[in-house]
Amino acid sequence: MSEKSSSSGSDEDVDPESGQPVELGGILSKWTNYIHGWQDRWVVLKNNTLSYYKSEDEREYGCRGSLCLSKAVITPHEFDECRFDISVNDSVWYLRAQDPEHRLQWIESIELHKAESGYGSETSLRRHGSMLSLTSAASALSATSTSSFKKGHRLREKLAEMETFRDILCRQVDTLQKYFDSCADAVSKDEFQRDRAVEEDEDDFPTTTRPESEYSHNNNGSKEKLFSPASPKGINGIDFKGEAITFKATTAGILSTLSHCIELMVKREESWQKRLDKELEKRRRAEDAYKSAMHELKKKSHYGGPDYEEGPNSLINEDEFFDAVEAALDRQDKMEEQCQSEKVRIPRLTPVPPGDVYATPGIHRFANKVEEMVQNHMTYSLQDVGGDANWQLVIEEGEMKVYRREVEENGIVLDPLKATHVVKGVTGHEVCHYFWDTAVRMDWETTIENFNVVETLSDNATIVYQTHKRVWPASQRDVLYLSAIRKILATNENDPDTWLVCNFSVDHDKAPPTNRCVRAKINVAMICQTLVSPPEGDKEISRENILCKITYVANVNPGGWAPASVLRAVAKREYPKFLKRFTSYVQEKTAGKPILF
Repeated sequence: MSEKSSSSGSDEDVDPESGQPVELGGILSKWTNYIHGWQDRWVVLKNNTLSYYKSEDEREYGCRGSLCLSKAVITPHEFDECRFDISVNDSVWYLRAQDPEHRLQWIESIELHKAESGYGSETSLRRHGSMLSLTSAASALSATSTSSFKKGHRLREKLAEMETFRDILCRQVDTLQKYFDSCADAVSKDEFQRDRAVEEDEDDFPTTTRPESEYSHNNNGSKEKLFSPASPKGINGIDFKGEAITFKATTAGILSTLSHCIELMVKREESWQKRLDKELEKRRRAEDAYKSAMHELKKKSHYGGPDYEEGPNSLINEDEFFDAVEAALDRQDKMEEQCQSEKVRIPRLTPVPPGDVYATPGIHRFANKVEEMVQNHMTYSLQDVGGDANWQLVIEEGEMKVYRREVEENGIVLDPLKATHVVKGVTGHEVCHYFWDTAVRMDWETTIENFNVVETLSDNATIVYQTHKRVWPASQRDVLYLSAIRKILATNENDPDTWLVCNFSVDHDKAPPTNRCVRAKINVAMICQTLVSPPEGDKEISRENILCKITYVANVNPGGWAPASVLRAVAKREYPKFLKRFTSYVQEKTAGKPILF
């Protein structure tokens, strides 16, 4: 994966001048849709936004999509070590990195941009000149926390506190009442003793003049009595006992009212608690319904995403997988029928070389491998299906019979298939030629999306790369194989010659495996023999006198996981259709033309 800059979530990922995370760009595989699957895209992470382009060269034409990372949720995949998903509300991007290290690098960079995107982040505050708001926010948080703490007490705890305060207030009132009572008693005694002393003095010394020491001299020379007589507006004017009674009655009324309020609050708390419990139950049900609805909505909105394609951890079960594949194949059949009815075939000038060209193996680096494969097919593929081979007859339609042997390896279905057929009016040379010739491949092969010849090894051997149409939810497949055509001369003059096309998987530098497709492995052979019935009299041999005996064998490793029942059902359905379609095409192409033995 090519990248403009690396990111690991450290301080080096932040621009020292702007204080923002640096830009990151590179190639990631992005899930497009169930038809095209994974596609390589140029992805750019900049200014808290993730954008993607078809390629790095097309950046000047604008991005094809972008996500704001402020509220994005980044989810590394549970099983795929290279994949991670980014979701914002209902929008989900499925991405795959080249390896787990690059995935970690992207996730850390995205998290860094996301962390620095909020207004309250330190970098954002520096950009807005609001560093003081950190202190303000802390003060506000402290005040809010205190208020929330006070409000957070349960009502019963508050009521217990109020009862405690009431008890304390009652004790204080009793103490004050005792003080007031003692003060009132002391004043009464003083007044009584003073009145009594004055009366005794007046009776015993009615004319006696008070001594000079009982007077004080003012500045103006006049005399003033040290102890002035008690005034009726003095102490006698304050009714301490009455005031104490009033205070006690008032506080008693307050306490009585407070007690009444407490009783009402206790009764109402029970009613409120019941209402609260009902509301909480309603809220819980509403939240559960909301979560369920969102889950179903998300499931429907993203149905067809990579989590629903084939694999042991697929979210789609085996029955749904089978139904989806069957529905997709039915749609393809209808489209093909419509195309065939509308298509006017353009005659192709594809001269058929003489058989002697294919009688000898070509000279190339795979020549020994080709000869080995040819000999194996001649030895084993033409053997009878009886005996210990365990071939099971799965389809019989007229002259066509299809056999299968059930083989699994590491949970992957590798069932070999073998079909025998007899086609009238064509020769083995003609059948093998049209099966091998890439110039007419797209005329009869309806499962191929595109193909190209990677290398021509010789006149009778080529290396071909082809991608097959995707049948959702199965992943798209591609195949890289060597295709060779051979004529095997009969060792007995009474036996017919054998024509053979063998296709087997190889590796080539020009067509390496990609994330877009699952690379399948094949070993296929089309083996044909021409049977001629002598014409009557001196008539020349016509196409009415010839039959082609076909043996078709296929060993396919799908290269990925899919339910065994689905693979076997698809093979049982598609192979007979393929043979019928191909042989009908050969009959159509050779009709009215000279016979090529």
